[in-house]
Amino acid sequence: MLLRLALYGWDCSMSLVYRPARADDLAAADAMVVASINDLTVRHGFGPMAAPSPPNFQLFSLKDDPDGLWVAEDDRDIAGFAWSWVCGDIWFLAQLFVDPGRQGHGIGNALLEQTMEHARKSGAARRALITFTFNRVSQGLYMRHGLFPKTPIYVLSAARERVIKALPQPSLHAAEIDGSAATMEKLAEIDAYALGVSREKHHRYLRTDSSTTGVLLLAGGEAVGYGYISASGHIGPLAVKRPDFLRDAFATALRLAADRSAENVSAFLPGTCDKALGLAVDQGMRITFPMLLMASPGYGNWTQYLPRNPGFM
Repeated sequence: MLLRLALYGWDCSMSLVYRPARADDLAAADAMVVASINDLTVRHGFGPMAAPSPPNFQLFSLKDDPDGLWVAEDDRDIAGFAWSWVCGDIWFLAQLFVDPGRQGHGIGNALLEQTMEHARKSGAARRALITFTFNRVSQGLYMRHGLFPKTPIYVLSAARERVIKALPQPSLHAAEIDGSAATMEKLAEIDAYALGVSREKHHRYLRTDSSTTGVLLLAGGEAVGYGYISASGHIGPLAVKRPDFLRDAFATALRLAADRSAENVSAFLPGTCDKALGLAVDQGMRITFPMLLMASPGYGNWTQYLPRNPGFM
């Protein structure tokens, strides 16, 4: 489906096409998204925060559910990009960005309408996204579409030498995730407790990422959680069956991350996870970036889950 609109007020000769994204759009879309993020973070005093990366998860999502990815195109240039995915009854808006030079002309609204149609077609009962705390314009747009602020999410980071210093000995045992049916079943069970839905397909995606190690977190012989640690020292996603497991699960992940050769250890911690936040601060981790979970009413109380990043959740 193509939607062709004249972008009046900007250049009457300009015509935008809104269309489903293709695989060969994704690298250019990522470059545009990086430019848009850095334009925003620089204007708010954080400096450039984003860097280009292979659009692997975008490509995975495109193959899994192509209805969730849209571009606004102007004479073959990507003017805007929207990307959403669905797991069970959760619809998640992974990205919605417009080229900095084309903002303020309705492109974001038009792209959001396409992603909201994706949500409606999916039948998802719960909707969510992660955005920048200081992005007031976008928050107003999302609230007009029924997604409201739920909880702050803090990006915390510290040098690995500082994190490992006096780190409590974790009580949970870590066993590397394999691709067996039994392990996938355990992951689905943990996600059901933590998020209310299985993310089996996203675990399959993480299994293809050679830079990321996933572990089941065991209390005795029971799998009570899981965590993923990247080669860069970043932790997430991490989930547990009960909130009281979260601090020990995060401590185990911190030790695994600090045992790697990366210079820094980092994580996304929701404000509802007070014990994990307390441990992070005790280990010298400091807030580097504020974000915000927005969601439909009745969803968003993350006390058993640490997201990977704003696109993956």
